[in-house]
Amino acid sequence: MNPGNSVLLTDAYQLTMVKGYFDRGMEETAVFEFYVRRLPAQRNFLVAAGLEQCLEYLENLHFSADELDWLGKHFGYDQKFLDYLNALKFTGDVVALPEGTVFFANEPMIRLVAPLPLVQLVESRIINLLQYQTMVASKAARCVLMGPGKSLVDFGMRRAHGAEASLLSSRASYIAGFTGTATVLAGKAFGIPVSGTMAHSFVQSHDSEIEAFRDFAKSNPDNAVFLIDTYDTANGARIVVKLAPELKAQGITVKAVRLDSGDLAEHARQVRKILDAGGLPDVRILASGNLDEYALEKLAGAPIDGYGIGTRMNTSNDAPYFECAYKLQEYKGVPRRKHSEGKSTWPGRKQVYRHYDPAGKMMEDVMTLESDVLPGKALMVPVMRQGKRVNPPEPLDALRARTERELAALPDILKKLEPALSYKVKISPTLQKLADEMDAALSSKADSR
Repeated sequence: MNPGNSVLLTDAYQLTMVKGYFDRGMEETAVFEFYVRRLPAQRNFLVAAGLEQCLEYLENLHFSADELDWLGKHFGYDQKFLDYLNALKFTGDVVALPEGTVFFANEPMIRLVAPLPLVQLVESRIINLLQYQTMVASKAARCVLMGPGKSLVDFGMRRAHGAEASLLSSRASYIAGFTGTATVLAGKAFGIPVSGTMAHSFVQSHDSEIEAFRDFAKSNPDNAVFLIDTYDTANGARIVVKLAPELKAQGITVKAVRLDSGDLAEHARQVRKILDAGGLPDVRILASGNLDEYALEKLAGAPIDGYGIGTRMNTSNDAPYFECAYKLQEYKGVPRRKHSEGKSTWPGRKQVYRHYDPAGKMMEDVMTLESDVLPGKALMVPVMRQGKRVNPPEPLDALRARTERELAALPDILKKLEPALSYKVKISPTLQKLADEMDAALSSKADSR
């Protein structure tokens, strides 16, 4: 059983609310939008990811007979309501930011338009899917910015928070610009290039390093990459120099060596000298070991060609969650606005228009109502109508290309790791007027009580 495919992967209050809507016949069209209220202090921008999994979830939304039977027994639902749940399918419209799009606080990532019980029911899973992949993609994009021209491989499966997270983090990091993953199933599921070398245990299980390297190369002649820091890094590099001619005579070329501990920059400089002096200038140096964008920034200039990045990216350790929300914006054609302290919402169906300077850099965004057409590039696009996709799924390489263009268009100040002044997201006069009118109406009702 894949729990991610179950409609029961939700919060209990979604079902209690759906029951309330059903009992009262509240099935008119509702509009919900998902957005991030505030960027974490460690993020100057976010990269949208996870839309594909949301669309797959909506396309396949249904209760199985077993699930309905369980709900009847454990929630006490009557047959009439169970029959209603059995007939539920997602028949609504979805507008969203394409994956790989850079966005900022309060800008909607996705908008769902469907009968109220439907858009309520899917809230928890939509948040679950969008937050996680966006979180990882945003962290991974910072690594890409700090490692220009380097190969970056997702190494994080073993410390990801569960099986689904390990797969989706591989996907999200690849969208952000990583070159591959060590997670084999991610290669099968998403077509992501898979790469892997050896662990220290392989070296330790042999009586000598040269024997370990020789055996590995013979078993993996097209992937002769050696982990050289099990005992002494410099000596490991010298052993590679000694072994290379023997392997070459057998038609095996040493591709790279990997460092996984210690002062990576200093070890890399030492190893580069040894390899070059030994006639192996084309052998690449790879590095791994609790790396992230902050480590890559410090390693800039070191003779390292690629990095394996895992735990800190897959868990987004410096910003492990977003303050995000999925909120009702309209019901029965009437805009809705939440007024909770610190959590108020902008009402209505919204669109975001992006403006660029003459050099093609992002200059400012304007958030307005969908009906208010403004100059600039409209960021949100239709992706589903009446429960059917508007277009086939985009290839991952197309999503990677979009991310690359988006990162190139970022203002330089936002590419830095240090917190920068917030990117300007303006509220249009039209949206501000609607919010003010709704506030005034609420105040008038309060005064009349």
